[in-house]
Order: sequence, then C-alpha cells, then structure tokens
Amino acid sequence: MQEIKISKDMEGQRLNKFLGKYLDAAPSSFIYKMLRKKNIKWNGKKAEGNELLVAGDIINIYMTDDTITKFRKDGCVPGVNQESDDIKQPLKNIPIIYESEDVLILNKPVGVLSQKAQPSDYSLNEMIVDYYRMRKEQSSLFTPSVCNRLDRNTSGIILAGMSLKGSQVLSKMLKERTVEKSYLTIVCGKVKEASTIKGFLTKKKNHNQVVVFSSLEEAKKAGTDKPAFIETRYEPIASDMYEGLEYTLLRVWLITGKTHQIRAHLCSIGHPIVGDGKYGNKPINDRLRKDFSLKHQLLHAYEMQFPRKKEEPMIMDEIELARFQAELPEEFCLVKEQIFKKKD
Repeated sequence: MQEIKISKDMEGQRLNKFLGKYLDAAPSSFIYKMLRKKNIKWNGKKAEGNELLVAGDIINIYMTDDTITKFRKDGCVPGVNQESDDIKQPLKNIPIIYESEDVLILNKPVGVLSQKAQPSDYSLNEMIVDYYRMRKEQSSLFTPSVCNRLDRNTSGIILAGMSLKGSQVLSKMLKERTVEKSYLTIVCGKVKEASTIKGFLTKKKNHNQVVVFSSLEEAKKAGTDKPAFIETRYEPIASDMYEGLEYTLLRVWLITGKTHQIRAHLCSIGHPIVGDGKYGNKPINDRLRKDFSLKHQLLHAYEMQFPRKKEEPMIMDEIELARFQAELPEEFCLVKEQIFKKKD
C-alpha cells in the first residue's frame, strides 16, 4: 500500500489527473475501476475522481509495490526504489535571482541549454528538476520545468514553475503576454532614436534560421514557412565609436516572442547584434573575436516585470508589481566598457 500526502506544489489538480500521472502506464479505465472498488481512496473515503486536491489531502493506493511498478512507465515507486546516486550538482554555477515555493527565477549563462536538444544533454531544465528534488528532500509527482526559453548563447532571465500553481500562473502570464520582457544588446551602427518595428518572420527550410519580411505579401511569396507577425520595440542607451566603427547599446522589448526574433529583426533593419554567428556581420565579429575573444552574440534577457492581478493566485511576494533584473555577464560588461567609454 502507498500513502501519498498532497503537498502544496501538487495541489490544484483533480484526483483523476493526479492518478493519471502517478500511474502513467495505466489506462484511465483501470484507474476508475480502482476508485470504484475503493482500492484507491481520498482522505479515507471512496472518491469519484473529480475531487480537487488541496495540500494535506491523503491518497491511499491499496496495491503492492510490484503492481504499482507495472503501471508506471519508469518502473519505479516514488520514494521507494528511486536511485539518487546519479543526480548531478544542480545549479552549481547558475545565479538564483528569486526563489519561492512556487517560482524559481534564474540568470542563465551563455552556453547553457534551456531544454535538452539531444537525449544526453543536461540542460537547465534537468538541473532545475534535480535542484527541486534536493530542495524538497522527498519524492514528488510534480516535475518542475522552465516556462520560457532562451537560445543557448543568449544569457539572462529564465522562469521555472516549482509547483503546479506556479507553473500554471507563469504559463498563463506568458501566453497572455502580460509579462514585460526587456533585453540588453550591442548592435552594429548608430541607432539615433527609439522605435517600434513590425514584420513577418518565416523559418528557412532545413535550417535553424529565420527570415524577416516587411510585409505579409513578401513573406508569402518566399514560401519558406507560415509567416508569423512580429513586433519589437527598442531604445538606444548609448552610441560610440570603436576602431573606426559605430556601435549602439540598445534596450529591446519583445512585444511578440518568436524564434530568433530580436536577432533577425535587428539584422533586417541594418543593425545586427555583435557576435551573432547567424545574423551578424562577419568582418566585425572577427575583429571583436580577436580583441575580446568574443564567440557569441551579446544578447541578454535583462528584466521582467510581472503585473499583479488580484484574481490570480499569489506566487510571489505581496507586491503589486514584481520586477526582476539579471546582472550582465562578464564578457558583455567587458565589451560594453571598452566600446562605450565615458567622456569627460
């Protein structure tokens, strides 16, 4: 027999959904049969399956461990026969910006995958799962995950839901675009004034690259992929000369969020991001690689602002507007300080 106490990070879901995750290799007909026969009880009594779980609820599953393993894809009984020897050191070099029971906000370094690209990858997502398991010091059926993605060579703020409630609220905010996201970047050329640019983005066939068109008609004629509308706002912070060429430090806001949007959109208006191997200026990148050993784009997810809606569950501190910033990486600071030198 297994007794499961519902923790705060697992509440908010219906009993049948919870059991579907616990016995993830069992058909729903089997789960409902076990409920009817009282082989599965909720708070000591018969359940229908549509009960909404809250922290403190007790689920009793009257099956042997061997039977439970047959109805789980991983062949394990949580908390009984899981091995922890292979858990790696999670978040060892990942700065934590904010942490609560429901939310984890990190400053992702360059070179770290948000989610795995190959089965053998140990991405930030897996690090968060291992960190969660160590922090909880117990097995849990909830699995945390990142809620937004950044390219491998883009640094900055990553959000993760550390409870079902946290994941649901973050995902809803991101989907509804009520979270304001801004980036810092250095681009080629002088940007004189703030502007909002719009366009249509399509993916190149058989390439991990996108193309931006100024109109929907142009995008459709190209026939590469379904055109997606994109909108980007930017504002120059500083402009200066370095080795005879002009550069601008920009703050950029994502109004929409598509693959490579900032990189491709800025390139399309003649201001590619420095260090960008896909959309950048190769001669300039070669020069900066020689001067600063720069091997990646200088694009950093710098700030996120979360609106506090009274109708939504609280997942952060008791504040009306949560604003989080991620410190710039050292290599970004080095290039920034050398190019945009203060003048007396």
